[in-house]
Amino acid sequence: MPPVRIITSRKRRRTVAARLRSGVLELLVPATMPIAEREHWAEVMSKRLERRAERRRPSDRRLEQRAGRLNQRHFDGGLTWASIGFADMDHQWGSCSFTDGAIRIARRAAELPDWVLDYLLVHELAHLVQSDHGREFHALENRYPLTERAKGYLLALDSAAALQLSADEV
Repeated sequence: MPPVRIITSRKRRRTVAARLRSGVLELLVPATMPIAEREHWAEVMSKRLERRAERRRPSDRRLEQRAGRLNQRHFDGGLTWASIGFADMDHQWGSCSFTDGAIRIARRAAELPDWVLDYLLVHELAHLVQSDHGREFHALENRYPLTERAKGYLLALDSAAALQLSADEV
């Protein structure tokens, strides 16, 4: 649990807000809030932060569960794979070995919003049926309703990373 700093404000009337800055949980509370209530909110917000961090931690089990749900929803539960998990990948977001049925998702993808991670899984699940990126593959991939939005999100991330690399070289 990170250290907590409670910041009181005379302008704040009712609401409590929390933010993480440099590893410290800053709790913004009304100046009139009693100390016991401040401590209560510090505990509540610390637990929320802990749960959020746990959800974002790469977990192969969590990935397997997500893939199972997506398989049911978009492929009628008809797909099987040998293994699925996070892996260190610098230049790709995911991979699928069509012959072995091994799916790997980049460990850095664990930080992405769930709907983008779901797209990556659907993309790789579609490769279990179609190895190339042809018309049939795209029909399978497009079963996920947020495909185009997720592709745009990933494209923006990749473009920003490329710009950062270019700026670092200058």
